[in-house]
Amino acid sequence: MSTDEAPTKAYLTIEGVSDPLPCLYNPREFTLSMTNSWSSKAQAGMDVQLAQFNGSEAGSMSMQLQFDTTGTGDAVTTYTDKLVALMKPDAQIQGASDASNNKRPRTVVFQWGKIKSWPAVVEKLGLKFTYFGADGTPLRADVDITLKQYANPDDMEKQNPTSGTPKPHRVHRVQPGETLDRISAHYYGDSTRWRALAVANGLEDPLAIRPGYVLAIPRLGEP
Repeated sequence: MSTDEAPTKAYLTIEGVSDPLPCLYNPREFTLSMTNSWSSKAQAGMDVQLAQFNGSEAGSMSMQLQFDTTGTGDAVTTYTDKLVALMKPDAQIQGASDASNNKRPRTVVFQWGKIKSWPAVVEKLGLKFTYFGADGTPLRADVDITLKQYANPDDMEKQNPTSGTPKPHRVHRVQPGETLDRISAHYYGDSTRWRALAVANGLEDPLAIRPGYVLAIPRLGEP
């Protein structure tokens, strides 16, 4: 299999954050819910009340994700803490796209290949730590997450055309003998950019990658 045929990895882009949060394992399924609001309107001389459209309600997307760092021994909270932070108002984006000018959590966009959600907020988050190191370090977590639509994509682009959301990144399946610096040289023309790969993939040890490991390759220099 060539590197261009590596499975596409799902990820979350976070408002105001340049590096996406990779989903270490793609979800097996996800549920998308959308609701239209209707009311009944009576008309003179008719027995049946006609339905009147009142608009669309915010959509929601629910899925299960798994984060596992047993391969590196790093705490899985490196990833899950970023999800927990999405439940909290963030002063750094106070008033952003918000007419009330109140603090709010950052928005996210879920993307997996050609599937891309609307800008959303994390409505519900459930974490279950299922595996630990000998010293108690959490190494695996199951995540139940529900995203609530915050805006239409076109509206967000009009309000904040320089939001800093990166373009979809590429993925690379590690081949035998490859190292982060060699992969960095291939994609960026500069072997010293390996740190960007390490940060994007939550790797503290650049030698920890093994053949078959799928790396997210962030695009550098995005505004």
